[in-house]
Amino acid sequence: MKVEELTAKILDNNPRMDRYQLAIAVSKRTDQLLNGAISKLNVSKNVKVADLALMEIAEGLITIKGFVDIKK
Repeated sequence: MKVEELTAKILDNNPRMDRYQLAIAVSKRTDQLLNGAISKLNVSKNVKVADLALMEIAEGLITIKGFVDIKK
């Protein structure tokens, strides 16, 4: 999936989040991955770390505190 599609999917699923907040979340997850965190996705090693972070967020594998609506 393209970066634009992943971004749209995340923003559609999290209406309280804007692109700036998403960029911060991707940056934080990218730092975690670069510092040794294990990815929650099984992808090839040719994927850029920032793209991997975006994919994890889009799949709902990473929770972004403060932006996710609680469904009742």
